Amino acid sequence: MKIDVVNIEAKKAGNIELSPEIFGLQPRVDILSRVIEWQLSKRRSGNHKTKEVGDVKGSTKKIYRQKGTGNARHGSKRQAQFRGGCVVFGPVVRSHAYSLPKKVRKLGLKIALSAKMQAGELIVVDSFKVDSGKTKDLLKVIGALQSPSALLIDAIANSENPVVKAAANLEKFDVLPYNGANVYDIMRKDKLIVTKDAVKALEERLK
Repeated sequence: MKIDVVNIEAKKAGNIELSPEIFGLQPRVDILSRVIEWQLSKRRSGNHKTKEVGDVKGSTKKIYRQKGTGNARHGSKRQAQFRGGCVVFGPVVRSHAYSLPKKVRKLGLKIALSAKMQAGELIVVDSFKVDSGKTKDLLKVIGALQSPSALLIDAIANSENPVVKAAANLEKFDVLPYNGANVYDIMRKDKLIVTKDAVKALEERLK
């Protein structure tokens, strides 16, 4: 399956053959949902916590004698039924991450790329360079490609890519290296921009 390749001025610069095993799969919402839920679970900090009995400040002395007062047989004031006491079965600090089979993760990424291809939201560029590293120059390129909300996948590491600096002030434009491509970031943007070198690298990664 072929797709046109454009330059940063949105002019045709040839075409490229895409692997149907990666860019030609039928969309599966169930797989995309599983992978996105797995990604977001890993991102959760899990630092929510309430106080247990041992965390509440106060004396452990019995508040009054066991019998003869006509009141319930209470012990410490730190118990849950008292104001300022502990919380029963409250959340504790933990990790929300869980394992997902590698085959499912790889399939999810393939389906995400295929979904963008079938929706006409995939743009392949011969190269994507903003050597000045300035946001105004990047905005000109984004305007020419008509992609204000987009994810750029490049074959260059982010630490060496000047586009990352230019995109730092843009809320709807993100940059990722090919080995950082993931389902969540691809699906939450309107367009997916991939360089020719990144296409080859993605196909090698997902074979």
